[in-house]
Amino acid sequence: MILAAERLDIGYRRTKIGHGIDLDIREGEVLCLLGPNGGGKTTLMKTLLGLLPALGGTVKLRGRDIASFSRAELAKIVGYVPQAGTNFFPFNVIDIVLMGRVAHIGLFASPGKKDVATAERALAALGIAHLRDRVYTEISGGERQLALIARALAQEPQLLVMDEPTASLDFGNQLRVLDQITALARRGMAVVLSTHDPDHVFLCGDRAALLRDGRLVALGPPSLVITEEALAALYGVAVEVVELPDHQTHTAVPARGRKPFAR
Repeated sequence: MILAAERLDIGYRRTKIGHGIDLDIREGEVLCLLGPNGGGKTTLMKTLLGLLPALGGTVKLRGRDIASFSRAELAKIVGYVPQAGTNFFPFNVIDIVLMGRVAHIGLFASPGKKDVATAERALAALGIAHLRDRVYTEISGGERQLALIARALAQEPQLLVMDEPTASLDFGNQLRVLDQITALARRGMAVVLSTHDPDHVFLCGDRAALLRDGRLVALGPPSLVITEEALAALYGVAVEVVELPDHQTHTAVPARGRKPFAR
């Protein structure tokens, strides 16, 4: 186990928006957070990362209180992929990705050949090597998101936390990112990601955590946790969970009064 939260209360400036959360994250697994807007997913992630202080309970990284880590120590263990933005100076994409190497080379040191090669591998893995010398602020929102994911990959963390990493991506890039996430977990990395798409959880998740109104309402394998009843309770809409012909994959579709799919 790399990270554990016990009886965790989360929020901002003493305003509690979630409480009593018990959650653990293991090496080599993908844990997906699923829930409606305002359910507490981003606040939970930032608290797990130590970016927000816990309002109650504990967060432990490798058995140690996360608040006791310095930023430099955390950067060697944990990578974070926020939702894409443009709050950067007009650096080239390769320079954005090389920022992920700071934990390994020091804040004011220059990246070496190994660092550049690591950054270029991360770009290639996500299919955006052609963006290497483009200006980050001049590429599309989806391309910026892929660059931020590449930056986190270049960091080579043991735990990767991703806030809606596929939200601004087209269908092909969504699948590329999900495949990359699965590959990272197979190599032993722990990955936590938030999403609004149950299908993404079915495709890459080992466990799913359902959040509603700041409470953890379910935690377990996607096939057991992501049910029609659970999705209806989370989102207030009728949903069918359909088993695909391979008898392994599932998908969630709207139930609009039509005849249910045969199971």
